[in-house]
Parts: sequence; structure tokens; C-alpha cells
Amino acid sequence: MVQSRKRLPFLRLIALAGAFWAYTGAAAKAEGSGADAILQPQALGQRGVYALRSIDPNLTGSGVKFAVICRSITYADDEPQNDYRPNSQHNCFKDKQFGFYDLGEPAAGISAHSTAICSVLVGEDKNGFNPELGGFHYQGTAPSAKADVYEFWHFLVNNVFPGLPPDADIVSASIGDQFEHWWTRGIESLAEQHGLIVVAGIGNGLNAHDSPLYPAAGANAIGVGVVDSVNTETLATNLGRFALAYPEHSSFGPTADGRCKPDIVAPGNCLAADAGEPNRYEPTGNWSSFSTPIAAGTVGLLVQEAKEDEKLSGAVSPDGGNCVIKAVLMNSATKLPYWHKGRLEKDDDHYAPLDYIQGAGMLNAVEAYRQLRAGQSKPGNVAVTGWDNNALDKGKTVEKVYKVSIPNPAEKYIAATVTWHRHYDSFYPFEAALERDANLRLEVWAVDPNNPSQGHLLDYSDSPVDNVEHVYCRADANYSHYEIVVLNSDTDDPNRAGGSQRYGLAWNVGDGPDGNSFFWYDLTADGIVDELDLAALLNNWIASVRTPASYLLGDIDSNGVVDADDLKVMLEHVNLEADWRTK
Repeated sequence: MVQSRKRLPFLRLIALAGAFWAYTGAAAKAEGSGADAILQPQALGQRGVYALRSIDPNLTGSGVKFAVICRSITYADDEPQNDYRPNSQHNCFKDKQFGFYDLGEPAAGISAHSTAICSVLVGEDKNGFNPELGGFHYQGTAPSAKADVYEFWHFLVNNVFPGLPPDADIVSASIGDQFEHWWTRGIESLAEQHGLIVVAGIGNGLNAHDSPLYPAAGANAIGVGVVDSVNTETLATNLGRFALAYPEHSSFGPTADGRCKPDIVAPGNCLAADAGEPNRYEPTGNWSSFSTPIAAGTVGLLVQEAKEDEKLSGAVSPDGGNCVIKAVLMNSATKLPYWHKGRLEKDDDHYAPLDYIQGAGMLNAVEAYRQLRAGQSKPGNVAVTGWDNNALDKGKTVEKVYKVSIPNPAEKYIAATVTWHRHYDSFYPFEAALERDANLRLEVWAVDPNNPSQGHLLDYSDSPVDNVEHVYCRADANYSHYEIVVLNSDTDDPNRAGGSQRYGLAWNVGDGPDGNSFFWYDLTADGIVDELDLAALLNNWIASVRTPASYLLGDIDSNGVVDADDLKVMLEHVNLEADWRTK
């Protein structure tokens, strides 16, 4: 007998709790046919995507549509030559019906880049094989989703320029440009005007000379950075273990106008379809092109869940739903070692809402699902986890207050994230409509209901330029009652137009960051703390003196600087080895 998904809330909560252990533990296995076959890409197992399907096997992206934007590889006289398509003859696309949108001529050709991206997003092959790995079940992030593939310039001419959104829930773009253009603002406008969710790669870091790329660097997009895999001689280990986001390989903020980017990071090194052979899979390497479909596919699973449960419909509303999804995705992210708002300075924590290279942290599919499933709550008394799709009157001294009770606050952390749209004209060249923008502020208060005067402001986020505010702070062990407050930060600004500003808010109370992570010390991600890590720390120490504005790893004691104290801690851990190290 087939049972309805909606009739099993208790069993699903039990399964969800178990999945928290499962997705961080042993390698994911494929259930059913091909018993005990390893699931690939392992990056998806590491970030909880496969664990979600153990909670609900139907959670595969069914009923969700992606618009995948792919650039032609070849140009002649500045004209794209239409070699942008994935190789639809590959085994992982055997049952996939792509829609293709291009300029019509010349005849469309195959792109290795597009093939790999689409395999990570929607591919599936129960009989995958790699000479070093053996057999496996290949399953992309959202294998049952519909994917339409758009040639980049066709998308600009036929969708962005006239302001017509594609027939899709989510745009996934593993392309970008270092500068803002009319078309990047046009994509921002589509997100604002039509509630379109845009997920894009932020760029490949200093080694690729990439500053944050647009549209990922745009205010209304979800910009995705890349977390490097570990560096061993064993392919299976490299594909299943991930370290940190490094400035060398993942572009970082701030943007030219001072905003924090990326919004989130995800693993990039995936086993992906080879365009040249229908049964071949090869590792991609650490590129944001491939962290993007992991993040976009996870968004697709959240959208599927929200579409299928009426109680979650506010998260897919064309009016602010994309702000909710962005807030949930960011608020649920896992803080990696060295996460710190802005640069290595303590005095910017209230004005830089995110870490300049990690954003809100690394994608956590299970936690994002849990926070979405917690459901929408309006201001007033709320549970310790939840979200809201709401609005504030711009420029008014009003506030929305969410009251949370934490029975055992010691060692607990409060995470809260609010996102909203920047505004743009709906016609070419899509200029920023600054007068319609709002500037919101996010506060977390510890309160005493019996003595209001005894409460205190625990933390706040109030960037003058970002359209996201994020708080991640330790609860006060002396207080069990808290208020999360969303309010206007620009009540005295005469240039702000009236009206209301819709926002998406997500919050959660949970355990603190992992202070025991091996990657506090293994900066080279090779599985041992040795002279290479000491050299990396010393180089960053010297660089922090020469160029204080640079983004650097190495502040082990989290006091805001790389210094002798960090070197001392590193020396105490020399010769420490990871259990996954291969000699």
C-alpha cells in the first residue's frame, strides 16, 4: 500500500534526526537495485542530499523546472557558435528530455562544461563506472527535475532584454562576468519582479584572476563559492572529503560597492559525465561551476517540498518566496573553520553580515530541509526554528518581533538571517531604483519577561549596503527568552520612497560551530599538520601585516589577527594526522 507523504509527519521527523548522523558518517549507499553501490557524486552525500532521499525517497526534484544557462564555447567574429549543449547521449541522461533554447544557427554543438554541470544537477545512471573507483550509482542533486538549457546570448536577447522570465522555478548559471552590465541588472530585475530564484557561481578565485562574478555578485542572486576537496593520492578520498574555501580557488568579497559575497559555499570537486564518452565519468576539480548545481539542486529539493505542502507555500510565493528560500539556505549553512564576518577585524562584525569567502557557511541540505519543514510563523511567540515571509513599511519606526524560548540556553547558538530585494527598473538598461530600496536591521535580544528593563542587545547586523543581515551568536546562559527583531535602519533617510518592503526571515537555535575540526590546523588539506602548514601560516601572517585588507586564513584563536599565538597553537598540533590521510 502506498502511503501519502503528508500522513507520516512523526516518522519523517524520526528519519530526519537519524539522517543528521548518517550524512556526516559513512559513505552514502544506493538503495534498491545495485545493492550497496556507492552513490556518486560523493559531494552530494557529504552535504546531505542523499540523506534527504533516505528521509523521503520522493525528494528528487519532481515537479521542479530549472533553466540552466550555458555559454557557447566557441565564438567566430564575436558570434556564439552554439556549442553549449550537454551531450544528451550520455548514459546519465538516458531518460532525460532536455529543452534547448538557442539562436538557431549554426547547428548546435556539445559542451564538456555543460555536460558536467547538467550531470551534477539532473543526471542518473545506476551502472556508472570509473577505472579507479569501480562501479557506482550516479545520481545528481535533483534527478527527476526538468531542465531546459539556454544558450547564454539567446537567454539575454529573448528573456533578459524584454524582461520575460523563463518558464522555470530556478535559474542555474555557472558563468559570469567581473563587471555589472545591463544584463546582470536585468537578471536582478527578473528575480525582484517575478520571484525567480537565481543561483550562480561566484568565480574561481585569485589563481583565475576572478573577482566576484556577476550575476552571482548581484544583490538578488544566491552567489555560490567553492569548498576544495582534500589533497591526497586517492581519488575516492578526494571526492568524498572537503576542507575549506580558499581565496586562491574561490572568489571572495567585498564587491565593488562593498557588499558581502558569496552567500554560501559548496563542494566543487565532483565526479561528472564526460562529454566524449557515453559511459565515462571524471572528476571536475575545484571549480565554482560545479558547486553551483549542487546548491541549485538543493534549492530545487526545497522548492519541491514547499510546492507539495500547502503549509509551506509561502516559501514558493512569487511575492517574496525567493527571499525565504535564500534565507533558509543561508541560515542553515555550516560554519567552517575561520568563519568570521568581513575581514580579520572584530570591529566590523555588525556591519559586514557575512564572511567574505564563506558567506554564511557551507551548504547543509539536511539542515535546510529541517528549517524549511519547521514552517512559517508570524511575529509573536514562535518555535526555536522557523521562517516567515513578511513585510515592513519602509522608513517607519515599526518592527516585527519574533519571541523565542530556549529552555537550556547554555552553549546554544542563535542563527537568524533576513534577506530582501534590491529594486531595479523593469526595462532596459534596468537601472537601480535606489529610491525604492529599503535598509533593514536585524537584532537579537536576551529578555526577561518579568523585568523588561533587565534585557540586553545580544547581537545585531546592520550593513549600510547589503540586502542580507545575518546574526550568529551564543545564547546567554542567564536568559531563556529571546527576541529576534526585524526593523528599518533608515527611518531618517528623506530619499527613501514610501511603501512596504517584503522580506524573508529564517531562524534557528542549535549547537555551536565545530571547534575541533582538523582544518583549523591542516591548511594544505593533505591530512597531516606539518611544515607545509607552518609555512602557509607564516606566509599569511606576513601578508596580514603587508596587506591588512586581504582575506587570510590562520587566525586559529579567533582574536582577529594572525599572530604568534596562532603559530604557537599550530606548533602544538604538528604531526597530527587525519584518519583519511593516504601516505
